Amino acid sequence: MKKVDEVKNTLTRKDLDHALLKEYVNALKNEEFKATVAKLGIKEKVAMKYTSKLERTTKELGHCAKCKSLHECKNTINGCVYFPHQEQERLRFDYVVCKYKKEQMEIEKNRSTCFDVPLAIEEAKMGSIDLTDKKRVEVIKWAKKFYKDYQNDKHLKGLYLHGSFGSGKSYILAALLNELAKCGAKTVIAYYPEVLRKLKEFNDDYIVIMEQLKKCDCLLLDDMGAESVTNWNRDEILGTILQYRMDAKLPTFITSNLNIEQLEAHLSNTKSGTDVVKAKRIIERIKQLTEDLELISENRRR
Repeated sequence: MKKVDEVKNTLTRKDLDHALLKEYVNALKNEEFKATVAKLGIKEKVAMKYTSKLERTTKELGHCAKCKSLHECKNTINGCVYFPHQEQERLRFDYVVCKYKKEQMEIEKNRSTCFDVPLAIEEAKMGSIDLTDKKRVEVIKWAKKFYKDYQNDKHLKGLYLHGSFGSGKSYILAALLNELAKCGAKTVIAYYPEVLRKLKEFNDDYIVIMEQLKKCDCLLLDDMGAESVTNWNRDEILGTILQYRMDAKLPTFITSNLNIEQLEAHLSNTKSGTDVVKAKRIIERIKQLTEDLELISENRRR
């Protein structure tokens, strides 16, 4: 009886091996699959046991070859490839992060988690900035120079970048801060009206948020001038943040649709009345912290 069972098991194994080989040979008709197996250096007797999984790897690597950002990722797990690792006569499959995911992870490691940013800002890169618009050249040159100089001096002046709606102010400076984050700089990119809204809640995050805004290596306050001004948010919040960063000589970036004179007028007026002196104090801190550039261009949000 034992010999009969052994013969049945032998036949079953032969049938299984034959079926696996047949599936594998059929898969080899796909040139991409064939190239993947060859590139990975997997022996036929090993590869034939994992045909379906290797087909998935091939498909996902094909997606990666045409992909330009995490936003375009078509793989099962965003930013990852289902990839084999050979262990003697077996393959172990795992999810391996792509270069875009690695970049994002490095940025997130050094970026504040208190503020949500749009996907376009989150994935902004210096290499993705549109260079065809000549009106942007001066700002882009400034950003590239800052990135280079920052490697040797962490206490450079930032930028007050003002100009027309949708001209790319936020994207260019976010791209710069994302690149700095890859180099280990602790960065915060925050939509300024949202900062004030969060702080106004006076919850447990208040101290954490203020500490991050004051002490991060590089800070971008986006869209200043879009907020309703109060004595509290001008003097106690903005004034405190700017004063700390000015004393510590920490790079600070601000975007606005208002030039510096218009911002001063904006900060002068609150529901309580007009206070030119306190507005001037804020403006002086901004001037100490930043250089001033204007960007007037077409509205890309259209």
